[in-house]
Amino acid sequence: MDLAGQLFRLLDNRLLDPLEILLEDARPGDAVRPLLRHRVIEWTRVLEGDDDAAAVHVIARLIGTLYPDDHAFHPPADWWRTPLGRIVVRRVGHPFATTVSLSTAGAMLGISRQGVHDLVRRGRLPRHPDGGVPVSAIRDRLRDNPPTEESS
Repeated sequence: MDLAGQLFRLLDNRLLDPLEILLEDARPGDAVRPLLRHRVIEWTRVLEGDDDAAAVHVIARLIGTLYPDDHAFHPPADWWRTPLGRIVVRRVGHPFATTVSLSTAGAMLGISRQGVHDLVRRGRLPRHPDGGVPVSAIRDRLRDNPPTEESS
């Protein structure tokens, strides 16, 4: 799945489908979908582009809209393997955590928990005193060594 496809599906499922259910009418969703498709293409260009500040702004708006909650954003580890998760970790790290578990670090890096453990043991990734891995180190590693399609 590509980033634009994931974004459109998420927004359609989390915003338009509930509206159609609530109103018992598909017309509002049908009217908004073309605009949503257009915006998703624009947002994808920004997220994959060179302007970090613009990408961070789009990420903040998307996460705030797609994952509204009174609690901090803590997606399951596998979310970080999705196209949106990969962009978020590369651009922001984790929006609300400074450290993550070895399994979440593995998902963020596109490797196994054991692979993260080996990187920590060899000094290639620092271990945080709480036992996790600093998100900043994961982000730095991804910027220095972007994952290939085979490792994703």
